[in-house]
Amino acid sequence: MDLATLQKISIQILSREVPTYKRYLYSKIDFNSKLIGIKGARGAGKSTILLQYAKSLDYPISKILYVSCDHPAMSGESLYDIAEAFYARGGKLFIIDEIHKNEHFSKDLKAIYDVFDLQVLFSGSSSLQIENSLADLSRRAVIHTLGVLSLREFCELQTNQTFQSYSLEEILQNHEDIAFQILKHIRPLEQFNNYLKYGCYPFYQESLSDYPMKLLEVINLTIDSDLCGIYNIEPSKLDKLKKIIYMLCSTKPYELNISKLSSAVGTSWPTLQKYLERMDAGSLINIVRGGEERAINKPDKLLLDNPNLFVVTCGNDDIGSIRESFFVSQLGLHNQVHYHDKGDFIINDNYVFEIGGASKNATQLKGNKNGYVVNDDVEIGFDNKIPLWLLGFLY
Repeated sequence: MDLATLQKISIQILSREVPTYKRYLYSKIDFNSKLIGIKGARGAGKSTILLQYAKSLDYPISKILYVSCDHPAMSGESLYDIAEAFYARGGKLFIIDEIHKNEHFSKDLKAIYDVFDLQVLFSGSSSLQIENSLADLSRRAVIHTLGVLSLREFCELQTNQTFQSYSLEEILQNHEDIAFQILKHIRPLEQFNNYLKYGCYPFYQESLSDYPMKLLEVINLTIDSDLCGIYNIEPSKLDKLKKIIYMLCSTKPYELNISKLSSAVGTSWPTLQKYLERMDAGSLINIVRGGEERAINKPDKLLLDNPNLFVVTCGNDDIGSIRESFFVSQLGLHNQVHYHDKGDFIINDNYVFEIGGASKNATQLKGNKNGYVVNDDVEIGFDNKIPLWLLGFLY
């Protein structure tokens, strides 16, 4: 183990400028905790949060060690051995990126926590299995999940203005007043349409022309590297996962059944189910299950994780699928989302939502006092009709 080389790499990384914009999760983390983990999709901004925190501290750069487990210098290295050497030289903060690339990270983190007076922050794939890999570690570590950019965050990046986030209950009760206040500052439908095309990942700011290519790289790396490594999926089977993404993109949710998907992918239902669950864990798709017992073992609805994935996976987008993908991506992070027979979705076993265009009415929700119509292509709603874009201000 060559600590000198790792510290040299760390100093090079820590010396770079980092974005000044802080994602919603930054203010939610209690950085007084000794062991903090951030899970999330590739490209969501996990590494940026780690670097922003490091730069906020009044530590000499030699007291901070930043390593990425996918760097060649980390091949075969023990995180515990690195922490031991770093701590002996007066280290204070140990930052570990891409931790899922290290085979023994669970036992090493537990030992580091128990032995050294060292703060450890780490990030990893959204499919990171830390909760299941070692119960003792999950009790020690505080794990946060970082979703894709919300529409609110995208608007802040685009306009350099600050917008308030709202709870779901606040939006349901006061959506007209909230939308009116936001309309004073932006044209929400303009921002929303741009968001659907390229606003889900912070790296869109680097180059809009390169965004589709970089997003495709995120998809491929998540499948070929993250899911393959974490779940030991045979490389020959990875194309089947990419086929699933194409099918979800090009087929309306109501037309996609298990038989059709199994046939197209060329695999049995039990195997397909495993693939779907792992892609859901990897933030590539959302499995929305029904709220009734009959649907426990089978996904009622399969959606791409967020609207931007439609940009690079098919050329014939289904607007209904895109709307539902947006809805689930914005609400699913902090709420329980299920499919519902008398609407499109039920949230937290309480609120039923029907999603559609501007002309969508509440006929299907008649008599449900907790039923709401979510309309696309409208700036402001009325009564139980809520603009779809406004649900992007939940975080």
